[in-house]
Amino acid sequence: MLHTLTIENYALIDHLEFCPSAGLNVITGETGAGKSIIMGALGLILGQRADAKAVRNGATKCVIEATFGIANYGLKQMFDDNELDYDEDNTIVRREIYATGKSRAFVNDSPVQLSVLKQLGDALIDIHSQHQNLLIGKGSFQQQVLDTLAGNRQLLADYRLHYNEMCRLDRKLRELKDLALRDAQEADYMRFQFAQLDDANLQDGELEQLENEQDMLGHAEEIKSGLSGIFSLLDDDGNSVVQSLKRACDEARQLSRIYPSISEIADRIESDYIDIKDIAGDIDAQAEDVTFDPERLAAVEERLSLIYSLQKKHGCESVADLISLRDELDQKLQHIDNSDEEIAEAQQQLDAQLKVLGDAALQLTRTRKDAAKRLEAALVEKMTYLGMPNVRFEVQITPLKSFSPSGSDEIVFLFSANKNQPLKPADEVASGGEISRLMLSIKALIASARTLPTIIFDEIDTGVSGDIADRMGEVMKQMSQHLQVITITHLPQVAGKGNAHFLVYKEDDDTSTTTHINQLSADDRVREIARMLSGSKITEQAIANAQTLLR
Repeated sequence: MLHTLTIENYALIDHLEFCPSAGLNVITGETGAGKSIIMGALGLILGQRADAKAVRNGATKCVIEATFGIANYGLKQMFDDNELDYDEDNTIVRREIYATGKSRAFVNDSPVQLSVLKQLGDALIDIHSQHQNLLIGKGSFQQQVLDTLAGNRQLLADYRLHYNEMCRLDRKLRELKDLALRDAQEADYMRFQFAQLDDANLQDGELEQLENEQDMLGHAEEIKSGLSGIFSLLDDDGNSVVQSLKRACDEARQLSRIYPSISEIADRIESDYIDIKDIAGDIDAQAEDVTFDPERLAAVEERLSLIYSLQKKHGCESVADLISLRDELDQKLQHIDNSDEEIAEAQQQLDAQLKVLGDAALQLTRTRKDAAKRLEAALVEKMTYLGMPNVRFEVQITPLKSFSPSGSDEIVFLFSANKNQPLKPADEVASGGEISRLMLSIKALIASARTLPTIIFDEIDTGVSGDIADRMGEVMKQMSQHLQVITITHLPQVAGKGNAHFLVYKEDDDTSTTTHINQLSADDRVREIARMLSGSKITEQAIANAQTLLR
């Protein structure tokens, strides 16, 4: 429950502290006194977006801080998930909004994202304002009411997992079909490209080998002549290098008999002679291998022309790239050939998931139909108590043509307040006062089925008066036995039911207007309710009536 709400430098508020009690807390005040400002500040604690214009004129920032008791509401896991300190007796939520537009949020002094603040706020307080009466016509709200009373949270969570998986499989199937259609349109051209590359029988590295061979064949006569010339210089006649080294080696061996020091030189000359003779032999062999072969040259040039044309056509820089493209085309063609099997398998998976999803949706529908019967009976009872003796209420559940994220049901609340009036959607036929009573009854039922620390009614009693207002106050009083209820009201009958009564008022001076809130004493409470009964001129009869309401 909410222990304290402290507001500083927000709109017309300089400093305000609100400390509601357990049970029913009523807030009254003149129109325009600032009750909506307090609700706006509380909304910031609950994760609503901030506006720098809300900072009080002249202030650099506004601060809204609330303390909550959260024991027995199952929130520890949420705190653990977000790595927040858990204090069940005194959890502090703070929001700071700067005049520059910057905003910060804290839970127990740890900074948090706005999404975390909203998640926590949804678990702590339900604020029902006048505009939320419009929710009565929204299918999402009607479903939420029914699911809350059905207690099917886990079933709904399981269904959504199945639904998300169904959506994934459906996307996969559509993508496979789209891909198969596109590939089928391109398949003939892809087959032609693959056949051309496959017939080329490309080998990695052959381009460099062919270019080298082309260069050799194109200069065969020049190469052969050059090699023959080198061989002649080395070992072709009596004056060749080889013969000269042979004679030098022999002379050195003869001389070593009388001049041993030259033996080492003789060995070196002999080594050189052997090397040069070997080189000359290699050159001669290469010269024999080099022949001018016009047919081979033509074949090499034709092969190179094919490779060059393929590279240009496909934008590839190497034979390796062409081979990679060929393999890629081969894989795509295999995929096209196997696409029917993939599509059939994906369809089977989707059909199986639709069966699982259908079973989960059927379970949800059953829980909703059971809850609908209970809701119909309970709402008729409460609204009869609230002055609608001829009321009829029915929850219409019809199957959707397809699955939605929350099931396969279309839910409509049908309502009739008068005899012989047909049942129609509640938002189309209910008056403002009737919708107020209907929403209060719904909120009362939800509060009994949902663990919620605090509920706030912001003028939910608009459009009613007299005995009906008294009964609406009684419903709120009954609700406050199970949770903290805060109601902003202009009805004295409701104000008289409160365990605690707070007055919101404004004070003006020469420079500013400031909103305040005070908890009223017993005597002040009598005068405030008398004012609500008679207006600014409080009569003795109004005071007596106020005392009667309070009793």
